[in-house]
Amino acid sequence: MLRKTYDWCIQAAGKPHASWLLGGISFAESSFFPIPPDTMLIPMSLARPDRAYHYALVCTLTSVAGGILGYAIGALLYDSVGLWLISLYGYGNKVEAFREAYAEWGSLIILIKGVTPIPYKIVTITSGFAGYNFWLFLLFSCITRGARFFLSAFLLNRYGPQAREAIEKRLGLWFGVLLVVAIGGLVAALYVM
Repeated sequence: MLRKTYDWCIQAAGKPHASWLLGGISFAESSFFPIPPDTMLIPMSLARPDRAYHYALVCTLTSVAGGILGYAIGALLYDSVGLWLISLYGYGNKVEAFREAYAEWGSLIILIKGVTPIPYKIVTITSGFAGYNFWLFLLFSCITRGARFFLSAFLLNRYGPQAREAIEKRLGLWFGVLLVVAIGGLVAALYVM
């Protein structure tokens, strides 16, 4: 199944709708979807290293747009949708502490958590809930998400062929590493927040 998914992402990179598909995943991940866009960005950039920066731009713009939706959920719908989403990811009892931290460290929280494997939707929803300045939220989201995706694009553009060969030889191992990093990010978020 893992090989089929990887191959599908590689093949999707050559299709006209590739950017739309990647953008949809990136948008949804910033506000409610559990799967990060890296799961498509990496294989698609490996398949088309010449398009890696384009894919990074798509991920950045759509992630920030999804972040705006997450912010709106936190600001306008926190008592219903926002609280449900936060609780679904296991952060329900930590939101008030996070809100207090936002009053003092909001900018730093957005910048740090936006580049880590900690789910970005938690940052977007809580930013809205905490009433963090929307324009600063937007600016820091552009910086942090852009840094994350463009760093990946740089590495994949530069080392794509070597990386693709290494990944395809040991796909299970690399998937396991990615899974450990993602789970580590979630665990860290539960104990750091």
